[in-house]
Amino acid sequence: MTALVLGLLVSSAKSSFDATSAGIVQAGARIIMFDRVLANYGPETKEVRAQLRDSVVTMIDRIWLGNKGRAGGLRAFEMGTEIGAMQGKLRELRPQNGEQQQLLSQALQISSDFAQGRWILIEQMQSKLPIPLLVVLVLWVAILFVSFAMFAPRNGTVLTALLICALSVSSAIGLVLELNRPLDGIIRVSDAPLRKVFEFIGK
Repeated sequence: MTALVLGLLVSSAKSSFDATSAGIVQAGARIIMFDRVLANYGPETKEVRAQLRDSVVTMIDRIWLGNKGRAGGLRAFEMGTEIGAMQGKLRELRPQNGEQQQLLSQALQISSDFAQGRWILIEQMQSKLPIPLLVVLVLWVAILFVSFAMFAPRNGTVLTALLICALSVSSAIGLVLELNRPLDGIIRVSDAPLRKVFEFIGK
C-alpha cells in the first residue's frame, strides 16, 4: 500500500511537471511564430521585435538564473508584463494594405494565445501537494518502520535493510515535492526551448 500511494503521488507530480515543460515548449514555438509574422509585416515592427528578443533574455534570466537579487522561479514568471507592452505597440501600427492588416491580426492573435498560455501555466502551478496528505503519509511510514524495528532481530543485515528502505521512501517523498515545483528547487523544467528561440528570432 505504501508503494502504491507513493507511486501514485510520483506519477501525479510527474504529470504536472510534464505539463509545465510542454507549456514552455509551446511558448517557444509561439515566440518564433510571432517574430516571423512581425518580420513579414515590415520594418515598422523592428522595435517590437527587439523588445521581444529582450523579453526572452529577461525571462530566462529571471526564472532560471534569478540574477541581480530578484525573485526567481514561479514568482518571476508571474511578474512578467512584457507581452502586454508589445500588444500596446502593435495596436499603434497603421496597416497600409490588406496583407499588413492580416499579418497584424495574426500577430495580435498569437500574442493573445501566448498570454493565455502563460496564465494557464501559472494557474496550473498553484496546485500543491496537500499538507495533510503528506503528514498522514509520513506518520503511516514511520509507524510501519517502528513496528518492523521492534520485532526484527538486531543485526547488521536488518539495520542495513531498514536504512535502505527509509532512504527509498524519503527519496520518493522528496521527488514528489521537487516535481511539484517545476520552476523552483533542484529539479526544474529545461530552458532549452527558450534558448533555441535565439537561433530563429530577430533575423
